[in-house]
Amino acid sequence: MKKTVGLWIDHRKAVIAIVSENGEETLEIQSNVEKQPGRLAGVRSTTAHESQRAPADDSHEREFTGHLNKYYDEVIAAIRDAESFLLFGPGEAKGELKKRLERDKLGGHIIAVETVDKMTDRQIAAKVREYFHKEGPAVAGASSRTTANS
Repeated sequence: MKKTVGLWIDHRKAVIAIVSENGEETLEIQSNVEKQPGRLAGVRSTTAHESQRAPADDSHEREFTGHLNKYYDEVIAAIRDAESFLLFGPGEAKGELKKRLERDKLGGHIIAVETVDKMTDRQIAAKVREYFHKEGPAVAGASSRTTANS
């Protein structure tokens, strides 16, 4: 049996369910990334010289992107040796990770990308187990069924 991975991901954490001939394993990777940067609760200051007291928004954006890149690198390192990936999650992170996997020449291993809400670790493991049990050994050529729900 080959090693298959189901990955629930958002910008805060990734839950990786690995199914192989040795059994099942679940890993969790925290991003330690705060929400996308913005002004204090979206409120703009009316005082003069605000720009001199607050760092530029683009520096916040670069910092946020840098943290996400490290996070995605860690996730890719954990799943790199799997033969197929099921990516799912609630927001943009799954699409961003899909692009990174394609850039790293691992895009052919993605068999599906699905949009789902928040899930517990047990729900994630059950979804992955059910998906790969239902798909069976024929998932190797399944990349044509990849959906782009991001």
